[in-house]
Amino acid sequence: MMINIPNILTAFRIVLIPFFLIAFYLPVEWGMLAAAFIFGLAAATDYLDGYLARRLGQTTPFGAFLDPVADKAMVVAALVILVEHYQTFWITVPAVIMISREIIISALREWMAELGKRSSVAVSWIGKYKTAAQMAAITGLTAQIDPLVTQASYGLFYVATILTLWSMVSYLALAWPELKQNDK
Repeated sequence: MMINIPNILTAFRIVLIPFFLIAFYLPVEWGMLAAAFIFGLAAATDYLDGYLARRLGQTTPFGAFLDPVADKAMVVAALVILVEHYQTFWITVPAVIMISREIIISALREWMAELGKRSSVAVSWIGKYKTAAQMAAITGLTAQIDPLVTQASYGLFYVATILTLWSMVSYLALAWPELKQNDK
């Protein structure tokens, strides 16, 4: 494992998960705002670690493995507590869609890698927009600083859900030729 700034930022994102959860459940008025700040910080490191890895030429196999793990762990933790907190169909269904998509696409990428065709399901611009919308929506839904921000975050949550479905269909379409082949 090569220790470099991008890998440290990725590991830091994983370390933030329990602090995010603790802050969310703190029985103080500012707890959810602190949780939103921590999640926003994690989202910023998600962008920054990839940027720095490319910019500084510090991409590593460990970083390529850990980055999506850190992303999914943080997002899934946040989605689960938002489902529990809001207890509404309008949060639960999109959250289940988002979590299911992550599992499906992770499995698809692993399978395509076994076939030596991982690059055909590499992250696309739709996936990047999905992630940005998802991170902003989760931050806003966690913060609950203003009813207008919360409503805008709901809207962004649905945009993220649409992009989630769109990106999943796109990745599956790219892999379809391999998926439909008969076993020999």
